Amino acid sequence: QVQLVESGGGLVQPGGSLRLSCTASGIAFSINNMGWYRQAPGKQRELVATITSGGSTNYADSVKGRFTISRDNAKNTVYLQMNSLKPEDTAVYYCKTRLIFTRNDYWGQGTQVTVSS
Repeated sequence: QVQLVESGGGLVQPGGSLRLSCTASGIAFSINNMGWYRQAPGKQRELVATITSGGSTNYADSVKGRFTISRDNAKNTVYLQMNSLKPEDTAVYYCKTRLIFTRNDYWGQGTQVTVSS
């Protein structure tokens, strides 16, 4: 049974930082690509950042230079370090994987990030 569990969301002031974590179980974590997505109220879910099994990263233009995705294969965990947060970063953040062999997508339950003064 595949499970992705996010944590680390919360309320932060503009310019602040948060680190999100997503811990996976039921998968061979190290061989699968991982990603972070977000969905703001009234908007479609959008890609934030991805990291391949080999550690290559990709970012949405809106977060480049502010967010960093990383992974710790020993802990089955992917992280999203978010710095210089802006009110427009407010959203529910989701962790996602597409399994390399089955091509099935799995999502976490999401964690709320609110950037407000």
